[in-house]
Amino acid sequence: MVKCKLFTPKADIPAPFYVALSALTFVLLAAIWSALTYSDLIPPMFLPSPDKVVKDGVILFSEFDLMNDIWASVFRVTVGFLLAAVIAVPLGIMMGSLKVCEALAEPMLSFIRYMPASAFIPLFILWLGIGESEKIAVIFFGTFFPLTLMIMDVTKNVAHDLIDTAYTLGVSRWGVFRRIILPASMPGIVDTLRIAFGWAWTYLVVAEIVAAGSGLGFMIMQAQRFLKTGNIIVGIIVIGVIGIVIDIVFKWLYARMFPWMGKGGR
Repeated sequence: MVKCKLFTPKADIPAPFYVALSALTFVLLAAIWSALTYSDLIPPMFLPSPDKVVKDGVILFSEFDLMNDIWASVFRVTVGFLLAAVIAVPLGIMMGSLKVCEALAEPMLSFIRYMPASAFIPLFILWLGIGESEKIAVIFFGTFFPLTLMIMDVTKNVAHDLIDTAYTLGVSRWGVFRRIILPASMPGIVDTLRIAFGWAWTYLVVAEIVAAGSGLGFMIMQAQRFLKTGNIIVGIIVIGVIGIVIDIVFKWLYARMFPWMGKGGR
């Protein structure tokens, strides 16, 4: 039965089988990594072996207070993401609901969205200095514009049949917004926030590249300067683990908030 469902579009597969396949990808990655490093096909300076990375990780946690870097990065990414979400969610909903709001904001947001956040670092330093505000601003800038446009698209995709039916039943415009558009778009908005939190982490190294004294991005750049490839990989893995934890939390939240959507999340 499982074999029949494997290549059937949108068909569910047993949860244990799903978990096993997910774990298999990590096992294969570790196997390829081990084969390349223990066979000396790639020099340790470019790609250290897994056991060397584990040893470097233990040293970073025990002797160099890696937890302090982790908390610094988590704080910056979380604050930058929350600031972006607080503005992007209501703005995106308004743009997706009212054409006048879309006409006013969408062209400008689309224009700025293509500008790299790293190009604004000199301006952020001039405007905000070299403290935490500058780093948070980079993460905010990189997250806000695509997040707003994606939430706008989620809201625009609410079925017109629902809205027309509500008007036929005598629901007011505010009632349609409150009772139809918001509930129908909330699952997509939460899923979009989950994806956007991942984007926020991709700007971390860029945000911490200038005048930082802590953070995972700072640690990675310092390791690159002194050719400590193992430390670089430890930093990357830590960011990946944090990302997986955040993803799991968002999926759990999605399932609790919207049980009628099934397993939910993309």
